[in-house]
Amino acid sequence: MDITQILGYFGALLVGLVLGLIGGGGSILSVPLFVYLLAVNPVTATAYSLFMVGVSSAFGAIQNIKKGLVDFKTATVFAIPAFIAVYITRKYIVPAIPLEIFTFGNFTLTKDVAIMVLFAIVMLLASISMIRGQKDVGETSEVITFNYPLILIEGFVVGILTGLVGAGGGFLIIPALVLLAKLPMKKAVATSLLIIAVKSLIGFIGDVENLDIDWTFLLTFTGVSVIGIFIGSYLSNFIDGKKLKKGFGYFVLIMGIYILFKELL
Repeated sequence: MDITQILGYFGALLVGLVLGLIGGGGSILSVPLFVYLLAVNPVTATAYSLFMVGVSSAFGAIQNIKKGLVDFKTATVFAIPAFIAVYITRKYIVPAIPLEIFTFGNFTLTKDVAIMVLFAIVMLLASISMIRGQKDVGETSEVITFNYPLILIEGFVVGILTGLVGAGGGFLIIPALVLLAKLPMKKAVATSLLIIAVKSLIGFIGDVENLDIDWTFLLTFTGVSVIGIFIGSYLSNFIDGKKLKKGFGYFVLIMGIYILFKELL
């Protein structure tokens, strides 16, 4: 095993660690890890990320279901359009994107560059969400009235975005659950993990027929990430996740800017 692989597996452990500590965000590191450290093609990297995000989030979701924090009705309303959108995106839209999208002078926008640029923009948006934090609506005894049209639209948009960049989209889902479904923050985070888990794995199913998957590598990498989640969950009993989340947000911001400059310049 060479130094690059060792660093790759350390990165996988870090992804799980961040997920365990702050309940999200770690998955946004997986695509740059696959692309820049392990030299995986961006399209395959987003597929691997979907699998890794799906399995990792499933472990978190199971813990939250045991604690009674998951709102299944909200998850269903939000998730159905997201499931449909992510599957269509991975199965049909991503393979249909041409290898060279357009040329302007000496610059050619390729499919790989476009995916990484979009991913960098998602990183920047996610970092702002982490740095600013989310306001909690608190517990409410009122009957929840869903804003169905907005929830359906948001679910569909998140599904397409997840399908294109291979990240879970928690930074979009959590605010939607808080603002549109009036869920308290703890329930919103817990419910979003379930949505992310199923949505990511459905998206990955759309890839299985289109891509050549290195299952040994992917399962080993994901296994290391899951170990990181358990370590992170244990450490979260002693470390304030909110302070960590803000610091991690700044790190993601720098990473997003770096990827933009690297791909475009």
